[in-house]
Amino acid sequence: MLDFTKSREFPIGAVSEHTEVHIETIRYYEKIGIMPKPERTRGGNRVYDVEQVRRLNFIKRSREMGFSLNEIRELLELVDGGDFTCGEVHAIALRQIGNVRAKVKNLRRMERVLKEMAAECDRGIVPECPIVDALSVI
Repeated sequence: MLDFTKSREFPIGAVSEHTEVHIETIRYYEKIGIMPKPERTRGGNRVYDVEQVRRLNFIKRSREMGFSLNEIRELLELVDGGDFTCGEVHAIALRQIGNVRAKVKNLRRMERVLKEMAAECDRGIVPECPIVDALSVI
């Protein structure tokens, strides 16, 4: 864990471990511009400040809630602009709730179809498999 009382700059490995975000992912977020480029040590190593760690946590939690990178960018643009309203963020959250509900509905449908396909299978040794057949339909 990062000790924010002892230091204000943290190497990428420590940030990765603290946030549970892979180093490659952190670099990718920098590349696409949702994470700011960090300062560098004399040796060229990245060092992050507390605000960058907070931002990375925001991105990680947003991803866990199913937000796309573009949606996270939209949220960050509101936050970075400093003139956002809670109502704007609320509208984005409501939109995401709709997305999640649609995904849940789709997952339930997929579960039902898979159950139906599995019920057709007698687990015999015949080369014809109703599950493979159902998945192979043109």
